[in-house]
Amino acid sequence: MSVDRDHVLAEAAALLTRKATASMDEIAKAAGIGRATLHRHFAGRDALVRALEQLGIQRFEHALDEARIEEGDAADAVRRLIGSTEPVAGIIAFLFTENQLYEAGVDEGWNRLDARVGALFRRGQEEGAFRLDLSSAWLTEALYGLIGAGAWAVQDGRVASKDRTRMVAELLLGGAQRRMAP
Repeated sequence: MSVDRDHVLAEAAALLTRKATASMDEIAKAAGIGRATLHRHFAGRDALVRALEQLGIQRFEHALDEARIEEGDAADAVRRLIGSTEPVAGIIAFLFTENQLYEAGVDEGWNRLDARVGALFRRGQEEGAFRLDLSSAWLTEALYGLIGAGAWAVQDGRVASKDRTRMVAELLLGGAQRRMAP
């Protein structure tokens, strides 16, 4: 029987976004394959998480492209970016909290993502839209954290899916936007 690796990764991502501690047995069951088959494709949880990391990077890069973050007002670009992350928010939530990713160093893909998102926040600072006392690196991490928190809140039924983008954007931008002194 031929196993579709993309299907296995999609099912693993879906399960791990709901249950980050899922075992390889549970992941195999969710993917509709046996544990031995899963292990033939991924030597263990670390290998599976690395493959999910690559999938998450690819999907987040697609979200960045889709959001056209280089265009228009920086705050509007941030809103578009948050909206375009809806399909990948769960995997970002899992990866953001998965400590294994950082034990062996950060993948170059994350550096590319960080550079693009950081450039958006720096542009907003240069345009006078975002606070200067919050570094672009901090705003980038805050964005990732809020995307993850929004995904978890939707998954747990604490936030309606249709409200996630607005809530994440309002919280992030409410703290990031520069205010004029009275």
